[in-house]
Amino acid sequence: MNTSPITSWEGAEAYFTFADKPALLALFTLIGIGVCVWTIVSMATHENKAYKDM
Repeated sequence: MNTSPITSWEGAEAYFTFADKPALLALFTLIGIGVCVWTIVSMATHENKAYKDM
């Protein structure tokens, strides 16, 4: 099953999603950092609670 619209690499160009919109790049970066920080804090909170319950 070949679902790619590209049939040859001749004349292919690069496409950069949101490359010309720095505000969106910053927003997505901040969202990614927020998710990582939330995951770490959530994990530490859970581990501390689980350790106290033992």
